[in-house]
Order: sequence, then structure tokens, then C-alpha cells
Amino acid sequence: MTGTTDLVVNGERVTVRADARTSLARVLREQLRCTSVKLACERGECGACTVLVGGVPRMACVTPARLVGREVVTAEGLGEEARDLQEAFADHGAFQCGFCTAGQLVHAVAVLRGPVPGGAELEPYVRRRLSGNICRCTGYNGLVDAVCAVAEART
Repeated sequence: MTGTTDLVVNGERVTVRADARTSLARVLREQLRCTSVKLACERGECGACTVLVGGVPRMACVTPARLVGREVVTAEGLGEEARDLQEAFADHGAFQCGFCTAGQLVHAVAVLRGPVPGGAELEPYVRRRLSGNICRCTGYNGLVDAVCAVAEART
């Protein structure tokens, strides 16, 4: 049965229509036009749909919209917090086709919000934390280099 659900998306309170099986990704893309949220695997395996739910990276394709209950932030809602990351992604060749870029960017923001190790521990930490986002184009080195560069610049 389809009903309505109240969400806070990118700082705005919205009411959306969703049944128990409607994914957050579908609601974000189809009702709210947040096109940074990509539908790819729709099984929670690739990370193209990554959003922040209560500040935590979540695969929106396997998150029921009716069960969210916390603020949702998409790439469109990152604003100035992601400016240096966007520039680093460009400087380090962290994207090619761009399909996974928004999910990678959202996940990287979450990684950089927490305590991040320095020195020789930084690169393996970033690789491990971003491992849930798949990119078929870049080979990941540019992505990891970009996030590491921003982490170092922010300290």
C-alpha cells in the first residue's frame, strides 16, 4: 500500500509517496530529482547510489524510503564542504565517465568528517573506507590520491 513519508533531504523537509518496497534511491531520483543518486546494481553492491543518512554513508538503492527517519544528504546537498574534494578529484584524475563520481564524493565527505590517520596509515585507511564504491574506469588510484591530498591539506 502506497502512503506518504516525511523526509529531510539536503536540509529541506519534503513529503514523498512510497510503499514499503520503494527504495530511497527511487524516491530521490524520481520524485525529488536528485539525479546525482545513480541506480546501477540496485543490490547495494556498487555504491553509485551512496547518500548520507544521519551523516553515515548508505546505499540508497537498498534503503527503504519509509524507514529512513534521519536527514538525507545527496551530492547536491554537500555544498562548500565538498569544494576542495571536487577540485582534488579533477586534479588527480579521480573520474573518467563520471557515473560513480557523486557516490564516491559523498562517501569521501563522510570519510573526511571522522578522525583520519596521518602518515603511512592514511592511504590504506582511505582505500579501505572507500572500498564499497566501485569504479570501472579509474583504477582507484586517482580517487585515493584525491582524498588523501584533501585529508593532508585539511590537517
